[in-house]
Amino acid sequence: MIETPPLVDQYCHGVLRTELGLGTFETQLVRSAGPPAAGTTFFDTQTGFAVRRWCPPLLGLEPHCAPARYLARRRELGGAETARRLLRGSRVAAYLVDTGVPGDLTAPGELALAGDAEAFEIVRLEPLAEQVADTSGTVAAFLANLSGAVHDAASAAAAFTCGTSPGYAATLACAPGPPGPGEVRAAAGRWLARRPRGGTLRDPVLLRHLLWSAVASGLPLQLHAGPEEPGARPDGADPALLADFLRATAGLGTQVVLLGGHPHHRHAARLAAAFPHVHADVGAALGRTGAGAAAVLAELLELAPFGKLLFSSGGGRLPELHAVGALVFREALGRVLGGWVTDGAWSWRDADRVAAMLAAGNARRVYRLDGGG
Repeated sequence: MIETPPLVDQYCHGVLRTELGLGTFETQLVRSAGPPAAGTTFFDTQTGFAVRRWCPPLLGLEPHCAPARYLARRRELGGAETARRLLRGSRVAAYLVDTGVPGDLTAPGELALAGDAEAFEIVRLEPLAEQVADTSGTVAAFLANLSGAVHDAASAAAAFTCGTSPGYAATLACAPGPPGPGEVRAAAGRWLARRPRGGTLRDPVLLRHLLWSAVASGLPLQLHAGPEEPGARPDGADPALLADFLRATAGLGTQVVLLGGHPHHRHAARLAAAFPHVHADVGAALGRTGAGAAAVLAELLELAPFGKLLFSSGGGRLPELHAVGALVFREALGRVLGGWVTDGAWSWRDADRVAAMLAAGNARRVYRLDGGG
């Protein structure tokens, strides 16, 4: 039996505070640009089957119970109690929470309280710049305030991250170094002049400036190795674009973590193997592949050094996704490492040691969660 310590979920979001009906629940269950096809259900996906396998026992039901029965029990308990049971049942010791996603989602402190865990904030760069722009009247004020906002965020956050906006590919395709001051001022002037209040950041020069500001802070930087949102362009999946940026940041002291959801996990693992300061995310791909998670995990372990792989659930909006990510990860880890022990390729001692690295140890080291410098 493979033993793991309580997990560090190194990338997730908060959960919805609202009560959910069947239709609303399904729209949050899988990443899709729309509802399921007529006469079908998103419960008939690997994620849906994983939810029905792992979540009902945490709410006092039998595994694989019907979706209607599960959702009735969810309504009976209420959203807050459901979240508490699911999060605590997943045995996560610490959450790193990306707070840049829109919606009525729980803050890191609320997620920590519900899960009886620690929580740390991951600051998303684009919303940070957009908030600064809303309160800055001139280009000079915007750039000064943005510098201060990045500095202030770095003093309290565990990491920076960025979204997968249409400007992401253009950002990484630019010259690998940071843009010059004149280039940044010109880009800021153009963006502020045409931006409506509350408008989103798309300018590739400013996105590049934000990325390099994050690198200069010394905090770990999370990058998507594939599209995060349904319908997003697969900007992050181009190996040349990511490799150029990673090559330019090597030796600067900033750790980069690639959030490589399935099917981009192999690309992320290869880059983690190629660059000393680069690491790859494990968990989000596992939760989405469900019963096939062991095969995905085995691929990651074939491609990347074990000290470069970090668990995450990638969960957000539904606490079921946090729980499934954690429970599927443990089950897949047991299958893969336990199988290698049974075959005589590994010892139990080594299997437990590597399991602890992936589950928590690597994340605690990369994000300095235990106070290390």
